[in-house]
Amino acid sequence: MNAFILPLAIGAPQIILIVVVILLLFGGRKIPELMRGLGSGIKEFKDASKDDDKGATPDDGKKVPEENK
Repeated sequence: MNAFILPLAIGAPQIILIVVVILLLFGGRKIPELMRGLGSGIKEFKDASKDDDKGATPDDGKKVPEENK
């Protein structure tokens, strides 16, 4: 089990390398725009999941027609 978790450990050198690669790919000017878009997407997702939780009921307000006997 430890052999599986060990490669997934991320330390400071790995985080620094990831940040450098992102800076090289997108440049300093594009990163705030990307983060703003990511933040608004997360906010929309949270709002949608919150609205979904409020509207959920066991019968969901729909009546199922009874079968004729």
